[in-house]
Formats: sequence, structure tokens, C-alpha cells
Amino acid sequence: MIITILGVLVRIISNSYLNVFQKILTSRGGKSSVVNFYTYLGLSLLGLIFLPHLEFTSGLIINVLIMGFLGALGNYFIIKALSIGELSALAPINSYKPVVALLIGIFYLGEIPSFAAIFAIALIILGTYFVLNAKGNLNTTAVLYRVFALLFSGAEAVFIKKIIVLCGVSNAFFLWAFSGMIFSFLFVLFSKNSFKISESKHQLLLILSVGIMQYSTNYVFSKMNVSYALALFQLSTILSVFLGANIFHEGNLKRKLAGSFIMLVGAVILILS
Repeated sequence: MIITILGVLVRIISNSYLNVFQKILTSRGGKSSVVNFYTYLGLSLLGLIFLPHLEFTSGLIINVLIMGFLGALGNYFIIKALSIGELSALAPINSYKPVVALLIGIFYLGEIPSFAAIFAIALIILGTYFVLNAKGNLNTTAVLYRVFALLFSGAEAVFIKKIIVLCGVSNAFFLWAFSGMIFSFLFVLFSKNSFKISESKHQLLLILSVGIMQYSTNYVFSKMNVSYALALFQLSTILSVFLGANIFHEGNLKRKLAGSFIMLVGAVILILS
């Protein structure tokens, strides 16, 4: 249990910082599709280090292809949203991801949530109301991109869990990175962007933080229901609010923190349930 909680904390911190690196890269001229591709490429190479023996089956291949497509699309829209919107305003939208995963998980994984868990997730979602209704520059296009991202990544999480069940945490990490690399490469070709890296330093930091985030995500998924884990991961919103205020000078800190606190209460209830 302690190691699982530690995994949740590592995931929360790494997820907040990877969003910062994504925003920095796009604000300095990086194209969303290109940043996305090089992230997956770096993680594919990194994943080879941890790759145990892997046997492919027809069921595994189908799940990997679906996961790669959903993941590449989800990450593309996250980066796209951050390129034009505020980090502290967009991060709470991701709190709806547990609902997406919960609905899909019921039918695909047979994970039935308890009443307390549903109440906790509802509190976490309620907290987003305070953040999104804070007065400020809320870019509707960025919000739309972020909604697309959570739909794709929420569905992706269910397939990640399925692949973890089929072949383990480390193998799932490599397959996630490699399949994402293939589809993100196709997205770059489709967008007709150059494969030029805008800034190597922050691209490497992004690769490292995403790698830590995804491996810790896989570990936590192996220990609990996907919707529960995703709900706990939304605590990264609190850190994102602080990072947005301090790094990018985004306003309305008090209201955003109030919403984040409500989400924290929901997460505590979820842990206790």
C-alpha cells in the first residue's frame, strides 16, 4: 500500500512538470505533433532498457494498436491545448478522465466502483467548477482541445490496464511508447510539419518526466482500478495551479486552490474507500 501511494505521488509530481515542459516547448516554436513524436521516440529507446521477454498474441496486438492510436491523439491534443491556454485553467479539466475510464472500465475490465468511490470522484469533478469559473482568460479553443485529450487518454487508460494484465508493467511501458511513436510519426507526416526539434534541453526533460509519469502510472494501474487511480492522479491539479501561477504568472490563485482543495477531499475519501 505504501509503495502504491508513493507511486501515486511520483505520478502527480511528474505529470505536473511534464505539462510545464510541453508548454515551454510550444511557446518557443515547437509544433505539437513534433514534440509529441520525439517524446514517444525517446521513451521507446528508454523502454528497451526495461524490456523483459515479450511474446505477441493476436489479442495483445489489437489492444496495443488501439492504445497507441488513443494515446498519440490524447497527448497531441494536450500539447495543442497547452500551446494556447493557461496551465492552471486547463489542468482541472482532466478531472473528468476518471469518469471516462470508469464507464469504459465497467464494460471492458469488469471493474465495478463502490458508492463511496463514485461520491469521491463526484467531489473531484465538482472542484473543477471553481477553477474553470475563475475570472480570467479562458481560451475556449484550448478547453475544447483539452476535452478531446481527456476523452482519448481516458479511453487509453483502460487499454493500458488491459495490456498490463496481459504482459506486465515493463512490457506495457515499452508497447505504450512504441505504438505511440508509430502513430505520432504518422501525425507529423499528416500535419506536414518539419521534424526539427525546437529546443533539445526541454525536450529531454519532457522525455524524462513523461517516462517517470508513465511507468509510475502503469505500476499504480497494476494495483488498483483504473478509475480510482485516475481520480487520485487529479491531485496534480493542485501542483499545476501553483506552477501556472509562479512560472507563467497566471491569476485567480485563491479560487483555483479552493477547487483543488475540494478535489483533495474527494481523493482522501477515495483512498479510504
